[in-house]
Amino acid sequence: MTYCVGLRLDRGIVFASDTRTNAGFDNIATFRKMHVWERDGDRVLVLLSAGNLAVTQAVISNLNEQIDAHRDDGEPSLLNVETMFRAARLVGEAIREVKKVDGPELEVFAASFILGGQIHGEPPRLFQIYAEGNFIEATKDTPFFQIGEHKYGKPILDRVARPEMGMGDAAKLVLLSFDSTLRSNLSVGMPIDMTIYERDSMKLGAQRRIESDDPYFRKLSRSWSEGLRDTFGRIESFEMSEDATAPLPFGKAKA
Repeated sequence: MTYCVGLRLDRGIVFASDTRTNAGFDNIATFRKMHVWERDGDRVLVLLSAGNLAVTQAVISNLNEQIDAHRDDGEPSLLNVETMFRAARLVGEAIREVKKVDGPELEVFAASFILGGQIHGEPPRLFQIYAEGNFIEATKDTPFFQIGEHKYGKPILDRVARPEMGMGDAAKLVLLSFDSTLRSNLSVGMPIDMTIYERDSMKLGAQRRIESDDPYFRKLSRSWSEGLRDTFGRIESFEMSEDATAPLPFGKAKA
């Protein structure tokens, strides 16, 4: 399994992905799930992948071969389309092409992607692309997308994520989302790849691979646990009423 997050802000986009693909007592594999395409001064595109590794790698290979094949003839590729919407459509088409070839042989065709970045002439945009090749775009009401094992890291994103956040706070929030997921699911594992893209920079910003012994991540995890316990302790305890032994009002049974 895996866990990936893309968080779109007014100031840019934060991307993060884990690197675990198999988990077991004697079978743990690590693969990079963050893929980047750049053209200086014109565009930065980041693609996060989750699902069957063979399927997602085939999609990435199709996109790269498309770039090489159409570098000079003007046919669409991630390095020459005019909008992020068109880029998302290219990823969707690549997924469908892989599904056409490999899908009939697979019991489950599992693949999902987060595509984000900026192309000159439009603001940063973020998309979630499904196994069917269709997609949705992030909005101010829903500024983040998750793929993979997302349920453990979603509550804090729902409560805290805001488009007006600073990039540093957003990166901290994404890492807390990962910390919650890592504590609750063995199939998600470190290291974590994180990339920050700042609006209108047209170049990739800070990139970092966060290992399990990373000092900041360990401090963040410890501080978050201590903060939760402290807040829990300061909330008034639930008290049972005097008639707590009375039956709960679920309604009367029919005769």
